[in-house]
Amino acid sequence: MTQASQVSSNLLAAGCLTALLLSGCSQNQPQAAKADDEGAIASTEASADAPPVTDTVLSQEARDKMTPDGVVQILKEGNQRFVSGTLTERDHSQQVRQAALGQYPKAMVLSCVDSRVPVEDVFDRGIGDVFVARVAGNFVNTDILGSMEFGCKVAGSKLVLVLGHEHCGAVKGAIDNVELGNITSMLKNIRPAIDHFSDYEGDQSSKNQEFVHMVAERNVRLAIAQIREKSPTLNEMESSGKIKIVGALYDMDTGAVDFLSE
Repeated sequence: MTQASQVSSNLLAAGCLTALLLSGCSQNQPQAAKADDEGAIASTEASADAPPVTDTVLSQEARDKMTPDGVVQILKEGNQRFVSGTLTERDHSQQVRQAALGQYPKAMVLSCVDSRVPVEDVFDRGIGDVFVARVAGNFVNTDILGSMEFGCKVAGSKLVLVLGHEHCGAVKGAIDNVELGNITSMLKNIRPAIDHFSDYEGDQSSKNQEFVHMVAERNVRLAIAQIREKSPTLNEMESSGKIKIVGALYDMDTGAVDFLSE
């Protein structure tokens, strides 16, 4: 095989891999149903006080028109519906069929594994709306960064959101220096957030909710800094305005998400 033929073959393989990741390389892929910027079109008449209703999934056309700031606003408004108990009514069975051969998520969310943080519900999102990566303590590693790069550079998401939460067991375990199997090594990823407060004069244990909150928030901010530092791909995309990288904390007591200021 000549050098030119080898290059052509590599390009073809890379293109097929991207297509496989995004849609399964189906030769007869139907266009996803169109949706508005909320990813939810009212399919039935509803009063102003009733929750929105949808049976559609987010289309590439609608997603591509979004801005990073617009996606942040969509997530904020979705969280308001979650808090108020007016989540969008979705036909998941229909959405599954529509999204089977294509996905165009608007955001990539890094969350803790905590079962009390149902990411899609927290932001009132449906099937095909967001990528979600989960690891105890919502810290960043090479695999998470690769997933984020796929979500944004390859699949077109407009936002990277690092979502921490109050009462985080991983954060508490790291604070208390818990040692147990592979958990010991995992919790070391949270130590930099704890060490940041070495001069804190209060009780530096998991019993001090103020200290736990401080560490949880710092852990989110450090994750954001690591994303920018360790992923030139995402850093460049943010610098050029193609995406935003932001952080937030979820309050289990209220269901509200507090987006962190820079």
